[in-house]
Amino acid sequence: MRLTDFIRANAPFLTAGVMLTFLSSFGQTYFISLFAGELRLAFDLSHGEWGGIYMVGTMVSAAVMVWAGGLTDLFRVRLLGPVVLVGLALSCLAMAFNPWVWALPVIIFALRFFGQGMCSHIAVIAMARWFVATRGRALSIATLGFAVGEALAPMAVVAAMTVIAWQNLWIVGALICLGAVPVLARLLAQERTPASHAETDVALGMSGRHWQRMEVLRHPLFWCMVPAALGPAAFNTAFFFHQVHIAEVKGLEHLVFVSFFPLYTLIGITSMVVSGWALDRLGTARLTPFYQLPMVVAFLLFAVSDSAWGLALGFVFLGITSGANSTLPNAFWAEFYGTAHIGAIKSMATAVMVLGSAIGPGLTGLLIDLGVGIETQFVGVAGYFCAATALMILGITRAARDLPLAKNIV
Repeated sequence: MRLTDFIRANAPFLTAGVMLTFLSSFGQTYFISLFAGELRLAFDLSHGEWGGIYMVGTMVSAAVMVWAGGLTDLFRVRLLGPVVLVGLALSCLAMAFNPWVWALPVIIFALRFFGQGMCSHIAVIAMARWFVATRGRALSIATLGFAVGEALAPMAVVAAMTVIAWQNLWIVGALICLGAVPVLARLLAQERTPASHAETDVALGMSGRHWQRMEVLRHPLFWCMVPAALGPAAFNTAFFFHQVHIAEVKGLEHLVFVSFFPLYTLIGITSMVVSGWALDRLGTARLTPFYQLPMVVAFLLFAVSDSAWGLALGFVFLGITSGANSTLPNAFWAEFYGTAHIGAIKSMATAVMVLGSAIGPGLTGLLIDLGVGIETQFVGVAGYFCAATALMILGITRAARDLPLAKNIV
């Protein structure tokens, strides 16, 4: 089926996915970190204190995601999605009107849980379950919402804060989330593959069966994938979280720094589409082990380059992995462990991802306060991705032999 025919035939479902991934922006680090300077000033916080608050709220979000992610195996998107969007809207309002520093971790938890956690989780689980033969294509289209948010939000927010109070931007975010509720309900009025069909409308995983969460936890492949799930969330998040500080270190105005984001987004979208196309033809076993290698190049460039062109090239390599990260890992869990219990299984990976996004800003902020420069830290980050790649190659190469039609994969 041609791409245009595929989009036309599945427009309501794909649009719902794009909308949910886009609305997750209000709980993503690249959005929240845009207000880092204002929040640190308003509550008199150091880099380490702000990073610690963010880490605590995000770690609690990760813990709750382990339980809440399994709700996607029980409830349809049209029922669960509006609840999550209302929760996200209330979280935005709380950030706009909060006068207490002690409430910041609670608000960060809510933004991260409803935004980065559940909005993203619901969208990718829906694509993995609703589509099988065209799963890669569906994921690459639905996750375009991430790229649109990354492209539009930073420059729009930074520009808007020059003319209006930062609190008002959170109110706008709440109104957008509430306005999306009836739209989502209409798009999914005829939702496909409800949870009641989970045992029949599924794709099988390794050994030709449906894996359950506890079985996955006992399987070595899961633990080989944990560093890979943790890494992009931790260090991509840390990079954007400290964007104001990085711009200062590099001697750039913040607006100049965020002007690289559209390039990053363009590369990310291209990588997302290409990886989705390749996924449907080659499978995740061939592609997943190597998709984080561009991150090695990106962070080495961020470490050593002081020129705008060097940073721009770093954004290119960062975008390559970020785009592939929207499709390959999400399809990986469905392909290797099946889709019958994909919500509960993917919730563990999502929890690891959210945990990583807590560790990254907290750890790097603490190291900055201790005098370890951000550029020095980036060299260590590059080494981390080398190690994560080696583990993926080891785990996936062994596990792929148990996939259905393994002779065509390895």
